Amino acid sequence: MLVYRITTEKYSKKLTASGAANRWNMDSELVIYTAESRSLASLELIVHRSSIKPKIKYKVLVIDIDIPKSQILDIKTEQLPLQWRSVNSYKILQRIGSEWYSNNQKLLLRIPSAVIPMENNYVINTKHKLFSTNVKIEAIEDYFWDERLL
Repeated sequence: MLVYRITTEKYSKKLTASGAANRWNMDSELVIYTAESRSLASLELIVHRSSIKPKIKYKVLVIDIDIPKSQILDIKTEQLPLQWRSVNSYKILQRIGSEWYSNNQKLLLRIPSAVIPMENNYVINTKHKLFSTNVKIEAIEDYFWDERLL
């Protein structure tokens, strides 16, 4: 399975997690957020940055994850609170993600995107036993900003 992550050139050489809290993880939980497509990864980048900065060099990481489907915890929209896309729901979603992370039984958490709920993001647990052997950067591509987005 291929997933995509857009990051600054500085952090594009290896898969690393910052440990910063986000929608699906608490502080100090080492996870990597990815998307099921380059286009979704682009939209996620735009909404998580306060503005588009075309002078910053970005790279698209094409990440190959070689695991059986049994290694994916799939969270469906109907399992979430009604206002799950709101920042006010972060605490609830962080608890869901933190439980998955702490259980350490499945490598991936598949979650609906708050930007496009019909598409999915994948959160990778870097502390899972399969991470070092089954998650690899397949390609690093140049990323460019289409001027029409600016």
